Amino acid sequence: MKNLGKILTLLILFLSSLNASVTASVTPNDVYAGDMTSYVLTISGSNVDKPVISDICGNTITATGSQTSIQSINGEYKKSYSLTYQFTPKESCTISAVGVMIDGKTEYSNSVSVNVLPRTQDLSADFVLEFETSAKELYVGEPFSITLLLKQKRGAQVVDSKFTAPAFKGFWIKSESKAQRTQDSEYLTTKIVYELAAQREGTHSIDAAELKIASRVGSNNWAGRLPQIRWRTYYSNQVDFRVKALPQNVKIIGDFTIKASVEKGEINPNEALNLKIEIKGSGNFEDIESFKPFVSDVNVFDEKIQLLKDSLSQKIVFVSEQDFIIPVFTLKYFDINTKEVKTIQTEPIEIKVKGNVSKKELSITRDEAIAPKIVETAKTVVVEKNNYLYLSLAFILGLAMGIVGMFLKSRNFSKKSKGFDIKDEKVLLIKLLPFKDRDQDVEALVKVLENNIYSKEKVPLDKKSLKAVFKKYDIS
Repeated sequence: MKNLGKILTLLILFLSSLNASVTASVTPNDVYAGDMTSYVLTISGSNVDKPVISDICGNTITATGSQTSIQSINGEYKKSYSLTYQFTPKESCTISAVGVMIDGKTEYSNSVSVNVLPRTQDLSADFVLEFETSAKELYVGEPFSITLLLKQKRGAQVVDSKFTAPAFKGFWIKSESKAQRTQDSEYLTTKIVYELAAQREGTHSIDAAELKIASRVGSNNWAGRLPQIRWRTYYSNQVDFRVKALPQNVKIIGDFTIKASVEKGEINPNEALNLKIEIKGSGNFEDIESFKPFVSDVNVFDEKIQLLKDSLSQKIVFVSEQDFIIPVFTLKYFDINTKEVKTIQTEPIEIKVKGNVSKKELSITRDEAIAPKIVETAKTVVVEKNNYLYLSLAFILGLAMGIVGMFLKSRNFSKKSKGFDIKDEKVLLIKLLPFKDRDQDVEALVKVLENNIYSKEKVPLDKKSLKAVFKKYDIS
């Protein structure tokens, strides 16, 4: 019996060598762009050296597989191998013959062609993708919505899936909704809504979205040549847009209202006053710039604009030692409803500062301080002598005060600044701002003070550096 087994094996090998061959095929031959296909080499022979294939028509091989079978045909035994290479062809091509070493001899396969079809939307397929848009002709910056529907026929089998959204080149993505799923008698539908806005004028397109579906198309058996899982790509429609420029060089489009409000109308000297600007409506809020104004003799600080879906807000801080007026804030935009350029604005706001002495009052005081006119000639000498006496006393008093001032400078830093409390960071900020642009140390101190005043996070102030700056610029 053992000898009979050896004889049978030798007979099989001998018959196989007589039928050595290599056959190439592609399944399927016709494939849509982006879909996967399989290149299959069927090899007959007993001693086979598997060929090394790194790519097919310049396309990367994404998966490989092999099967071996022995068949009896009319009493003859035939051994064969099936080598499978999966790839995604980018364009139609012809795969050249492949040489395979079989039983010490090189056998060549036939050449085979792959036909790549253009991407199309198949509305009758098991899976359907479709774009629906609220507008196809619009202005730069004009918001619009585009809805993507993913439909799956009930009963369609899915092993795995990969969705690729379009890049939306030339458009801003303002928002993307969560997926909403519904079903009817024929389809399971997934709905996603994108809020977009065009970036520039011209003709623009949103490319087709892609959905790759893996489904089971074969079974695991010795004679099977097809891969068990096959990927197919489904495409949506492409959407084209005509985008027009906004008139009069405006950058904002939509429908808006504007409002400015303050916490109070009267403050203490150097007290921070918060103003809030609110814009509500619809449009390209992201293109609206900061409203920070210039107000003479007033320090103004603007915070970052806060954006929501249908509103915008910004906080602006004013610090002053005297009365001032907050100017109007304006917004110029193209009204999407009336197709006209509009300008909306707030009202000016008067702010009173407690204990304020206006410049006008100061000038009057100086005028009143001028020495009285000399009317009578007889009194001229007396007045002039008195003036010399006053000047002498003033000089001596000024000299004494200077000596005292020099003495105080050498004392503790906190005592030097007796005109204000150095723990009052708002006052410190006012004192340092005039020197910010000329000194890096001052700039660093100003940043720390602004952070501590206008944010919740507190940073320790470098008192040594502060003392040095006050001494350097003789700040009091």
